[in-house]
Amino acid sequence: MSRFGWPLGRLGGVRLALVALLAVACLASAMASISASHLTREQYARLQQLERERDQLQTEWGRLLLEESTWSSPARIERLASERLDMRLPDVTDVEVIRP
Repeated sequence: MSRFGWPLGRLGGVRLALVALLAVACLASAMASISASHLTREQYARLQQLERERDQLQTEWGRLLLEESTWSSPARIERLASERLDMRLPDVTDVEVIRP
């Protein structure tokens, strides 16, 4: 018998190897759990950043749609056509109908 109370025979070596293997497996499992938790936190932070960016882009898209509708309103186009290009609606006498 050894100083620690284990017999130094074949059975003791197998037990020691089994305990060492289980300890290594436990440590590997703990490291995998820590790594998975860390990656989850990183990915969640990235998700929150992307959601903020999405919200900002949606706000900007809405603003651009409103601006586009303002610039392309029929009343504005008609006003610009008459002011800048001197365009006007033709009188009834100026309209000619061409028949085939």
